[in-house]
Amino acid sequence: MAFYNKLKWILGILMIFVLIIATNLIDKNNFVRVRDSVVTIYEDRLIANDLIFEMLKSVQQKELAVSLSDSTFFQNENALVNDKLQSLISRFEQTKLTSEEAKVFKDLKRNVQSLITSENEFLNSDYSDNSQMVNHIESLKSNLNDLSKIQLTEGNRQMSISKRAVDTVELFTQIEIFILVFLAVLIQIIVMYKPKEKA
Repeated sequence: MAFYNKLKWILGILMIFVLIIATNLIDKNNFVRVRDSVVTIYEDRLIANDLIFEMLKSVQQKELAVSLSDSTFFQNENALVNDKLQSLISRFEQTKLTSEEAKVFKDLKRNVQSLITSENEFLNSDYSDNSQMVNHIESLKSNLNDLSKIQLTEGNRQMSISKRAVDTVELFTQIEIFILVFLAVLIQIIVMYKPKEKA
């Protein structure tokens, strides 16, 4: 009889142990998803959005200089603005890009190179023909606008992943509580149950 009681206790404790291990593994997986999602939102969306904003400021500096035919800007500041723009592009390239984002970013890099080429032609034309530069600047602004929208969409998608993971953790926590209550009642029944001894 003592062996039978020990076996009941061992099985009861083993069931609780297995349940706790299983729920911990599920919770760990969901917390990893939440952490990755938050890191992605910060590193690949917020930082990327800041880089886009900085690129847009540089493009707008160029746009203003072109519209004013500001020779001082092109002689003194343009090279620095180009270097800054290239640096921002390099930093943006290090973020994790979606396939759509990679396409727009590739187009942006091509438009930056075209703009730099057209700037040289603009300088050689003695600031008279700025039509190509204006077109390239508009293309760049469109690229940056598209990239900014992608950041918002992707940030929203990552937040949804995070929310689903947290909802899953909450659901499993509720299930775990119900199962633990059920197991506690079951163990009480097993411990209290005493089979009738044969006469």
